[in-house]
Amino acid sequence: MLKYSRQREAIKNFLSLRTDHPTADTIYLNLRQSFPNISLGTVYRNLSLLVSTGEIVKLSCDGKMDRFDWNTDPHYHVMCTMCGCVQDLPMKPLSDLNQQASQLFDGSIDSHQVMFYGTCRNCFLHKTVSDRRP
Repeated sequence: MLKYSRQREAIKNFLSLRTDHPTADTIYLNLRQSFPNISLGTVYRNLSLLVSTGEIVKLSCDGKMDRFDWNTDPHYHVMCTMCGCVQDLPMKPLSDLNQQASQLFDGSIDSHQVMFYGTCRNCFLHKTVSDRRP
């Protein structure tokens, strides 16, 4: 069991109120309002601890900055290839995907993450409008 930390609790609370899967930098900038002396290193260490204990999920996004998700239930994500936003995809997870992968892998499959790529509504609408301009 982890020793209580106000900063770690603040990180968990911040993530619980977000659906945009913020980066460590975003979390850091927002927490500085309540904890002016918090360091980016402290945020990274606490995020790492929370990931290792399964309290949050780390999303590695194509070599871009990692993002963090409060929702630890199995679910999928979509990343916009234009602006980089990451959103939950309200799609029922494929329950037998781990078993299918296990049949093809000489080892043990414990979990999976799926990231879809496309264009978010805001970028699509902006692109459509800018395509119409002379």
